[in-house]
Amino acid sequence: MTRAPIPISRPWFGQEEREAIVEPLETGWVVQGKWVEEFEAKFAAFAGATVAAATTSCTTALHLAVAALGLKPGDEVIVPAFTWVSTANVVEYMGATPVFCDVDLDTFNINIDQLESLLGPRTVGIIPVHLFGLCADMGRIGSIASKRGLWVVEDAACGFGARIDGRHAGTFGDLGCFSFHPRKALTTGEGGMVTTMNGPLGTKIRSLRDHGASRSDFARHQASSAFLLSDYDLLGYNYRMTDIQGALGSVQMDRAQAILETRTRQAGLYDEHLNGVTWLRRPTTPAGYDHGYQSYVSLLALEPPTMENAIRLSDHRNRVMAQLETEGIATRQGTHAAALTGFYATKYGLRPEQFPNSFLAERLTLALPLFAALTDAEIAVVCELLTGAVDA
Repeated sequence: MTRAPIPISRPWFGQEEREAIVEPLETGWVVQGKWVEEFEAKFAAFAGATVAAATTSCTTALHLAVAALGLKPGDEVIVPAFTWVSTANVVEYMGATPVFCDVDLDTFNINIDQLESLLGPRTVGIIPVHLFGLCADMGRIGSIASKRGLWVVEDAACGFGARIDGRHAGTFGDLGCFSFHPRKALTTGEGGMVTTMNGPLGTKIRSLRDHGASRSDFARHQASSAFLLSDYDLLGYNYRMTDIQGALGSVQMDRAQAILETRTRQAGLYDEHLNGVTWLRRPTTPAGYDHGYQSYVSLLALEPPTMENAIRLSDHRNRVMAQLETEGIATRQGTHAAALTGFYATKYGLRPEQFPNSFLAERLTLALPLFAALTDAEIAVVCELLTGAVDA
């Protein structure tokens, strides 16, 4: 192989990021400070949120969200069965019970018809996931939640740039939670963000991420009597983002629109190259939705997938991915069926037939390379080798 390998993802960093992260090192203020505040302000403005509060990851953002909403033992929360395991884990952290709901195989998002059937007397909330960059149907979810008096936390780990009728992910529910992992459109290495339209709830999130402090260390050190500690009226956590990450995130926000436009154009190129390929169900975008394309995830199946042929079709997908790997092209399954991971399957006695679409999605999804520096020629190569591997 003479060409360079094509990774699944690569962050877009330039000289601006390099210069930005040096300043906290030079000033010596590397914990949460002015750069985090700047990052938060830019993110809130971009998303149209009242408050944006940076955290160490999307997982800790989700944990803060359910803690702020008072989730407790005995409560139940509806979560998708096909999602990264953190969505369910944060419910377990609080001693509550995640109730898994199957997904729609066209969008990979939560199946709202089934969701309604899972609501019970102990249900207190819903955590819909905007998987791979496509918003869940927040209109229907919001209506259900409103009727039942439930809270909604949007798992928008993949949701940056995702919109419904111009409204950004993370502004529909009580709280929204984002990820800045390196595979996301924007990255701070690790990192997350909580958004809300509720000012008092945002204030509570800011306190909880900082041990329950009444004011941050940065605010305290900017005022007189900095030698006195803050009050701690809440049982909080240490989920603060560093200023080094904040500096990186602030510069990434300056690139945000260009990054999203690039990913959308690249997804369009994949669509063009793979148009008419009958064995691949490409990403779908309903009318009125903007896809953020955190990933380009399709369903690879040479015949209509069922529980009966799933293993055979999955073996074929895995052979295709292995062949692409030998060609230097990285692929991934979309994500896993969290409900069927060892912990949850064992604890709750869960079986694949309870979540057929999630099982099929885990076994048959295929994520192709997508990142800002990916060239048109590389996309063409990926598609050519993909079709060749399937036909082999």
